[in-house]
Amino acid sequence: MADIEPTRRTRKQNAPVPLPENVALLLQGGGALGSFQAGVYERLDDLKIEVDWVAGISIGAINAAIIAGNPPERRMERLHQFWDLVSGGMPNFWIPQNDHIREAAHLAAAGAVAMFGVPGFFRPHIIPPQFMPEGSPEATSLYNVGMLETTLNDLIDWNLLNDGPVRLSVGAVDVESGDFVYFDTRGREGEFGANTRIDARHIMASGALPPGFPAIKIGERYYWDGGIVSNTPLAHVLDHAKGDILVFQVDLFPAEGPLPKELTDVYSRQKDIQYSSRTRQVTDQYLRMRRDHKAVRDALKTLPADMLDHPKVKLVCDGLRDEAVNIVHLIYRSRAWESGARDFEFSRATMLDHWQQGQEAVDGVMCKGDILAQNILNGESAAFDLDRQDHLTEKTI
Repeated sequence: MADIEPTRRTRKQNAPVPLPENVALLLQGGGALGSFQAGVYERLDDLKIEVDWVAGISIGAINAAIIAGNPPERRMERLHQFWDLVSGGMPNFWIPQNDHIREAAHLAAAGAVAMFGVPGFFRPHIIPPQFMPEGSPEATSLYNVGMLETTLNDLIDWNLLNDGPVRLSVGAVDVESGDFVYFDTRGREGEFGANTRIDARHIMASGALPPGFPAIKIGERYYWDGGIVSNTPLAHVLDHAKGDILVFQVDLFPAEGPLPKELTDVYSRQKDIQYSSRTRQVTDQYLRMRRDHKAVRDALKTLPADMLDHPKVKLVCDGLRDEAVNIVHLIYRSRAWESGARDFEFSRATMLDHWQQGQEAVDGVMCKGDILAQNILNGESAAFDLDRQDHLTEKTI
């Protein structure tokens, strides 16, 4: 007889909410804003919420690789090492809590990064691109990212990353074909990018944002930053998930925002819209699909028992998605003094501020964790969004 009703399983754990079979952490691209993601992971780790799938784009791919490529007891140490390194290129001094002064310091720090680069990450080419051999990395980019490979190799155990318990997926785009691809340590047999032995090249490819960074060669193909096509791995995870899943979607660029009042606001808002990658649209489309599948499943229950074994009925049942999916959106909210340069402002003070905001975002959701817990226990699907302090909105099927 065709299986119409799914079964639910939760794992034993000490987290503040019951955890389903799979827990995924999804990390957008966003440069210097990536320390917000590190703060999110630190708080999840504090709460004993064990993540078994990390997926990322650009800086999200770097954070994801550090998580997947280290044992649990070393992950926070390695994340701190990376962010301390990349935020150590300029003096760290006290700044008054005045928006105008903070904005001036913020823009000065971003200007210093543009001029001198970031330690352990990238530095400007000595010779201008127009004077370099045609087709070379130096002719097609503004910065040298060779030091990032050394940084990644120092911080990541690639054998653990590829063979360990945490699945890793990172997105990039083929420069010549324009095809979007995920390099995935698991995946479906025969699917391009699935079951890839990931190394530093794949992580660097996911973050090779032109024209700043050169395309990264893997095999015979060249790849750029996956954020050019989609800045969030949400669709990939939802399409490939098996079994009930809890997704923490960490957005560095909010889809919603105020009407710009100044030219700097226009640049900032344009970047938000461009890189938010329609996260909510993907979520809404998925929930609509789940509603349709639920309606079909309810209709099948009205069929006579002898019809449930009909091949066409079985075919319909096989195509129904019945796993419970709960998506928690953790969204970075820009400070009043931050501009469109906030994704390449790597000062220590700003990095620590982003980190703290990531921790607070998780706390804000968990203080309403009873709603999330009930959904998981009941096998229901929904999307949750902390749209303002202490206010958790829920979209259900």
